[in-house]
Amino acid sequence: MNTAHHPLPAGSPPAAPAEAPQTATLDIEGMTCASCSNFVERALRRTPGVQQATVNLASEKATVEYLPSQIDRAGLKAAVEKAGYGVHEPVTPPAPGLASANADELAQRKAQAYAHLVRRFQVAVGLAALIMPLSMLMLWPRLMHLIPTPVLNYVLLMLTLPVLLYSGREFYVSAWNGLRHRTASMDTLIAVGTGAAFLYSLVATVAPHFFMQRGLMPEVYYDTTATIIALILLGKVLESRAKQKTSAAIKALMSLQAKTARVLRGGQEVDVPIEQVRLGDEVLVRPGEKVATDGVILSGHSALDESMLTGESLPVEKRAGDAVFGATLNKTGAFRFRVTKVGAETMLAHIVRLVEEAQGSRAPIQRLADKVSAVFVPVVVIIAILTFVAWFDLATPAQRLPLALTNFVAVLIIACPCALGLATPTAIMVGTGKGAEHGVLIRNGEALEKAYQVDTVLLDKTGTITRGEPGVTDFVPAAGSDAAELLATLAAVERHSEHPLAEAVVRYAEGKGAGRLEAEGFQAHEGRGAAARVAGRQVLIGNRRLLAEHGVALTPALEAQAQQLLGEAKTVLYAAIDGRPAALLALADTVRDTSAAAIRRLQQQGLEVVMMTGDNPQTAARVAEQVGITRYFAEVLPQDKAGTVKALQAEGRTVAMVGDGINDAPALAQANIGLAIGSGTDVAMEAAGITLMRSDLQGVVTAIELSRQTMRTIRQNLFFAFIYNTLGIPVAAGLLYPVTGWLLSPMLAAAAMALSSVSVLTNSLRLRAYRPR
Repeated sequence: MNTAHHPLPAGSPPAAPAEAPQTATLDIEGMTCASCSNFVERALRRTPGVQQATVNLASEKATVEYLPSQIDRAGLKAAVEKAGYGVHEPVTPPAPGLASANADELAQRKAQAYAHLVRRFQVAVGLAALIMPLSMLMLWPRLMHLIPTPVLNYVLLMLTLPVLLYSGREFYVSAWNGLRHRTASMDTLIAVGTGAAFLYSLVATVAPHFFMQRGLMPEVYYDTTATIIALILLGKVLESRAKQKTSAAIKALMSLQAKTARVLRGGQEVDVPIEQVRLGDEVLVRPGEKVATDGVILSGHSALDESMLTGESLPVEKRAGDAVFGATLNKTGAFRFRVTKVGAETMLAHIVRLVEEAQGSRAPIQRLADKVSAVFVPVVVIIAILTFVAWFDLATPAQRLPLALTNFVAVLIIACPCALGLATPTAIMVGTGKGAEHGVLIRNGEALEKAYQVDTVLLDKTGTITRGEPGVTDFVPAAGSDAAELLATLAAVERHSEHPLAEAVVRYAEGKGAGRLEAEGFQAHEGRGAAARVAGRQVLIGNRRLLAEHGVALTPALEAQAQQLLGEAKTVLYAAIDGRPAALLALADTVRDTSAAAIRRLQQQGLEVVMMTGDNPQTAARVAEQVGITRYFAEVLPQDKAGTVKALQAEGRTVAMVGDGINDAPALAQANIGLAIGSGTDVAMEAAGITLMRSDLQGVVTAIELSRQTMRTIRQNLFFAFIYNTLGIPVAAGLLYPVTGWLLSPMLAAAAMALSSVSVLTNSLRLRAYRPR
């Protein structure tokens, strides 16, 4: 029943506003494969008060949205621990700085864990190097006679125990914890496989008569146990090193932050730690220094290297009134600025936060891998048991137990789903990190995948294709005038005006290298223009009405020029000196220098590029022709922009919308993927899936190229992970034996399993070589 129009009963309290969820990031300990991350995720999602949870195996983090009235961080930690995994909490609470203020502590902890892993591997490989040749003494009959088999077996047992109890201990502890919580993971497969081989060997060593009474040779498989553990640890060492490289983008961003700032306190210059900088402080920056935090220049000027924000290598000129951002590098001059943002509110912190969230997100393409890994380990255990039973029933009495055991272990070891769990998140971590390096902030894995699917790019004209501000396109001096002197004279008047058209004239004059003159007696004529005296001459500059009020008539030549410029949908300023017409200046919103090349690149990628604008059809046609666009929508009102996106979607198109203003936000949200120009508004950036820190369309090209390369890498990873298990399990089970006589050694299975994870990580790391063309 629709109750939308039913009034509340008299005396009923108004409905309480919906509680806003909070987001927490947990460092998860003990995850080894996709099954682990899926189980932790399910445990969190089933916890009352949790609205959403995503667990990333590659970054070992869980991102949880929860209602603080129902559960807190301690409750989330308890839910993870109840599932059999750990949550690492920092020793000190996070400082009010970057989102990852505890990065040093986390890096130290991971370095210690890596060092421990390396030691475990070194012990395993050192002992396996002794166990392997001792297990092959049958190849040297003379040695076999010198060392009795029972003694040799006890020696092998003593050498294998440290491998089992130290190097492989975590596999067995994790498997036991999983059993207690009724879950199974990669560690379950390793523990069952190596444990079965060890227990069989232990019985053969301690009670060889048990086998002899049944007509079997008491063979031992200590070399299998030790070598499998050594090979799996080798894979984990290589995997850990590769994981560190996938998060290199975050480390690089955080290392950019300045450590100190030179602040004016009590009239004195004082160097203070960055954490002690406060809002409103005045900070001095000298050449070669980093800008300490975000602010606005009060005095001085310089050129700043903002490549860490925008990916643009050319320095940006800054003057009084311009915004500066923390971690950018001051190249030339000195300046003083007032602090407007500190800590977690700065642009650098915002970028780090976005990249961290993106790296912890999940792309829709990962759903298939999640579904498979959720049931993978139990299915593999069943296949291994069936393999054991089949070989035990079908093999000859003398070989049935050794063959059944060997193939049982091989199936368990080769099936470990590490590669499946790493295929997607590692590529997303590298891809989003690489995007941030080039000024492209990708909100999450879903945005990355949607950008890959795009076939149509819809560009808002103003501020996207064009600069979004007026610029002088034509300067037409009257016959016989000195153009350079005339331009300097007009700029002298316009410097006293705050009108956007006046600012455009001044920028044009400075760009042309016009001399600097001084104006006197400046008068603003509201809605018409301005007047002043320059070098003893009376100067007027404004619209046609201003000249008419002062009795100035245009010459026929200037009149014809004015009509032509007006016909091109340009704004025309008229200038007169001492009562005689002196010049025309035409202004328009000019096309960015990089727009045409970027649009051509998008078209070369097979994308249709469409423009929309609120301008009239003539202006729209002229801009479209300049940049090589053949389809455009003109006279589109702000409220109709989302409707234009819907119209394209109704044609079956997957649309990427690119805009920069508040009125672009609905269209950015309606599009399949929105890309907001970083120089635009916060509203537009919040509505977009991708934010471009550069104020031009080259960022769109980079975003789509990077999304395509990342998705291609993910598909390759998933293919190799699936094909590896699809082919590996039947071979390990011995299906080829009746035809070829091939059986897969458990040690080769361990090597293949380790290399599969490393190959997926290595393939993802290839994205680090991406460079925008």
